[in-house]
Parts: sequence; structure tokens; C-alpha cells
Amino acid sequence: MSIQILPESTYQIPDGDVVRIRQAHEDDLPGMEWDGEYAHFRRLYKQHFQNSRSGNTLIWVAENEEGEIVGQVFLSLLSNQSELADGIHRAYLFSFRLKPAYRNHGLGGHILEFMESYLLKRGFDTLRINVARDNLLARRMYERHGYRVVGPEEGRWHYQDQYGHWQAVHEPAWRMLKKLK
Repeated sequence: MSIQILPESTYQIPDGDVVRIRQAHEDDLPGMEWDGEYAHFRRLYKQHFQNSRSGNTLIWVAENEEGEIVGQVFLSLLSNQSELADGIHRAYLFSFRLKPAYRNHGLGGHILEFMESYLLKRGFDTLRINVARDNLLARRMYERHGYRVVGPEEGRWHYQDQYGHWQAVHEPAWRMLKKLK
């Protein structure tokens, strides 16, 4: 099966640095570990990348002019949990992160609007996001962009780390939604 070609965007940070938002490629996976900070997600990233080949999950990276991965966003169009993504109307945005030096410059909002525009063109009308309860800055950004809290999310999940050991996560979150049209 051939991999779908995703749209791209660019954003100029106020200091002049240009960031390119583009489809992730397999050779981007090590850069998404951010010099080891997210190495424990290596297997999970690879699994999501493999899923991206079916088109059910899409992955973009934000890359600075030096070619460094400074951000990423995953978009689930179809999930086995239809309350997250049903393949028709509702999509789920996750693993959205930017390196600290690239935060608070409008880049996160630009990427969010870029994702929303993409979904509208595909016919989706709702986007769901979970934001950690202790991440007030991200929650405020989402609220500025029209998202509303619709309830708590327990935030319990499991993954295999880079060594193959199962890790349990408890990350209480707020479930947020936005009607795109």
C-alpha cells in the first residue's frame, strides 16, 4: 500500500526562524525522541508510524531550518475506540508537543489550525484532544482556539518501552472537543 502524501505548512517564529510542518518519515523517528527524553516511546512511535501507512493515523513533524525536529503531532482518523476517532466525523489529536524554545511564539496555534483545516477538507466536523490536567498553558491555548472541556479523562494506559518492558501510565487529563463546522 502506498503512503498518502500529506499537506505541508511553514511558520515564521518572531525571531525569524522558519519552521516547516511536514509529513513524518521513518527516518524522523529517532529525532522524535528529542535526544533521549522520549526514547521510552520508541516502540510506540514506530507502531504509530506503521499505522500511518494505512492512513488511520497521520503524523506530522515540525522541523527548523537546521533540520532538527522541534515538534510533532499525531492525528487519529479511525480508532478502535470510536469515541476518539470514528473515521467519518470525529478525529483525535495526540502526542502534540513542541520543544520549549518553540513554545509561546504562535507555532502551536498555527499547527492546531493547520490540523483543523486539513480535517475540514476531509469532511470531519469534530476534533478531540486530551490535555493533562496539570498542563494549564496547553489547556489555555486550546480554549483560545475554541476547544471546551467536556469531562475528565482517567488517563490510564500502557505501552512497551524501548527495552520491551510494559509501562503503566496514569496521566489524568481533561477531555476537550471542538466542533470544526
